[in-house]
Amino acid sequence: MSAHDHDHDHHGHDHHDSGHAPSTLKGYATGFILSVILTAIPFWLVMGKAFNNSSTTALVILGFAAVQIVVHMVYFLHMNARSEGGWTMLALIFTLVLVVITLSGSLWVMFHMNNNMMPTMHDMRVRP
Repeated sequence: MSAHDHDHDHHGHDHHDSGHAPSTLKGYATGFILSVILTAIPFWLVMGKAFNNSSTTALVILGFAAVQIVVHMVYFLHMNARSEGGWTMLALIFTLVLVVITLSGSLWVMFHMNNNMMPTMHDMRVRP
């Protein structure tokens, strides 16, 4: 066996074909810096009262939260379409679908229960 073959075999043992991105200090530092930025901006938006409407502020914060989730998944959990043969991404998509169905269904039910079952302030003022 030549020295070149030995080097090739050695590299074959170090490289796992799991599809994970290599864990490097640069990758973790990039993820950390992005996480700090994605936390500081919403904090500044709330403390500086950048938007007059609180629902606009909430939507912007939710957008930053979604981006931060992706940053954590990519830089810290090393998730991508190739990891574990795509099964981790498929499990993530399935989980997200279930969460969206559960949350939207719960909000829909609570909204309609509130409108149909609870007396409104207008109804209470009309009655003597």
